[in-house]
Amino acid sequence: MSYAPHTHHHHPEGEQHPHPHDRPDGHNAKHDHHNDHSHHHHDHGVPTSQKRLVFALVVTFGFAFIELIGGFWSGSLALISDAGHMMTDSAALLLALIANVIGQRPANAGKSYGYARAELIGALVNSLTMIALVVWIIVEAVQRLLHPEPVNGIGVMVIAVIGLLVNVFSAWQLSHDHDNLNSRAALIHVLGDLLGSVAAIAAGAVIYFTGWMPIDPILSIAVSLLILRSTWNLLRQSTHLLMEGVPEGIDLNQVGARLAAVPGIVEVHDLHVWSIGSKRKALSAHLIINEPLGWPSLILQLNQMLENEYGIDHVTLQPAWLSERDGKIVPIHRIEH
Repeated sequence: MSYAPHTHHHHPEGEQHPHPHDRPDGHNAKHDHHNDHSHHHHDHGVPTSQKRLVFALVVTFGFAFIELIGGFWSGSLALISDAGHMMTDSAALLLALIANVIGQRPANAGKSYGYARAELIGALVNSLTMIALVVWIIVEAVQRLLHPEPVNGIGVMVIAVIGLLVNVFSAWQLSHDHDNLNSRAALIHVLGDLLGSVAAIAAGAVIYFTGWMPIDPILSIAVSLLILRSTWNLLRQSTHLLMEGVPEGIDLNQVGARLAAVPGIVEVHDLHVWSIGSKRKALSAHLIINEPLGWPSLILQLNQMLENEYGIDHVTLQPAWLSERDGKIVPIHRIEH
C-alpha cells in the first residue's frame, strides 16, 4: 500500500523493497545518508513496578496456602477455587517479574531489539493460565451443582474476609502502572481474587443463614465468567502485539497520509508500524522525495512529527529520489553531490 499527494507515479520494474525487519536494528555506530534510524535511549533503573510485583507475589503466595487449607476444611468450592486462583497468581506474578527483569537487558548482536517483548510473552502466558483455571472452576462447579456437598458457612466468611483485605491491598499496590502489560495482567489476577473473596463471603453468609448449598458453585461460576472477560481482552492485546499488529490508537492509513502530506515527499510505501514492547512504538517506510539535498532537514522534521503526534520513537526511513529530468527513481546513495 502506498500513500501519495499525487494520483500516480511510475515505478521502474524490478525495484525491490525489503521488509522492515530485514535491516539491522538501530544501535550501529555508522549510518549512511540514505538510511536514517532515529532512536531514543532510556536509562533503566530498578522500576517501581518490579517492587510492587515482588510485594504482591509474597502476599498472594502466602495467603493462598491459608485459603486452600480453609477451603478443604470448610468444604467451600468458592474458597478452594480462589486459593487455586491465588496460587496461579503467584506463578503469574513471578512470570511478570521475570519478564520485567529480562526486558531491561540491553540489545545485543543476537537480539537487536533487546528483550522488551519478554513482557508480551509473559502477559500471553498469564492469560492462557487464567483461561485454563476458569475452565477448571466451571467444570468443578457443575459437578457441585449435580452433587451438592456440605459447606461450613461461618468458616468461609471468616477466611474470605481476610482474603478480601489482602487482595484490596495488593490491588492498590498494582494499580499505579496502567501501561505495563504485565502489571495489568497481575492486577487482573488480583482483582479476580478480590471478586472471589467477595463471592466467598456472600456464599458463606447465604449458607450460614439459609443452608442453601448451591450458592457456592453458582457464585464460583459467576466470578469465573467475569475473570474470563478481562483475561480475554488481555490475551487479544498481547497476541496482537506479538503478531506485530498496528498499536492501539494508531490508524496506519492516517499515518501514511500524514507522511505523504509533508512538503518534499512524493510518495510513501512499504509502511509498517508495530510495537517493540507494550510502551515503545516503531515505524519503517520507504519514501520517494523530490529533493535529495533537503533530506537531512526533512528526516529531522519527520522524526519530530511522528513522535509528537503518534508517540513513535523508533523510526527507520529509506528515501529514494524522483528525478525530474527523466522521471526515474534513484536511490539516494547513487546521487553525486
